[in-house]
Amino acid sequence: MPFADPVLLRDAHVALEPLSLDHVPALEAAAADGELWKLWFTSVPAPGQVAAYVEKALEGQRDGTMLPFVVREPGSGEIVGSTRYYDLTPELPRLAIGYTWYARRWQKSHLNTACKRLLLAHAFDTLGCVAVLLHTDHRNLDSQRAIERLGAHRDGVLRADRRRPDGSLRDTVCYSILDREWGDVSQWLELRLARLIQR
Repeated sequence: MPFADPVLLRDAHVALEPLSLDHVPALEAAAADGELWKLWFTSVPAPGQVAAYVEKALEGQRDGTMLPFVVREPGSGEIVGSTRYYDLTPELPRLAIGYTWYARRWQKSHLNTACKRLLLAHAFDTLGCVAVLLHTDHRNLDSQRAIERLGAHRDGVLRADRRRPDGSLRDTVCYSILDREWGDVSQWLELRLARLIQR
């Protein structure tokens, strides 16, 4: 299976559907819950910019460098955010997970754990990745804590790595999970998801 081929990933807790322009209105509504574009350390599109955001992600998919998804909460049927694979490196094989955001009411719920579990399982069990990378802004402490709760290893910081949407320079905190670690991480995610759902 080529890395950039669209695929539906789902379980009882979440559905990750291939991103399309049809999702623009629902993503606009999800981003409006918490005015997420105002968070300077994220890449959430502002009102009127969601279509361009989706187009750019789909361009990355056509180029073979990204595989973007929308996040659907199966109980309500609502689209509540977006995530993607990026930096696809099929020759290793390896990829990164990121560009992840959720409507405010779903942040710090079971949803992130469920999404990451699906994405990691597909990367390791189906695509045969040797490693999965996760990156975040060094100022985004919530994201760093969430990645560390997944069981990822903190590899270091790339200083002045890229520009934020406002033009300021970002230091990027880099994490990874290796294929030999996936068994333990998978068990931990199962346990964590069960605890979050019971809350």
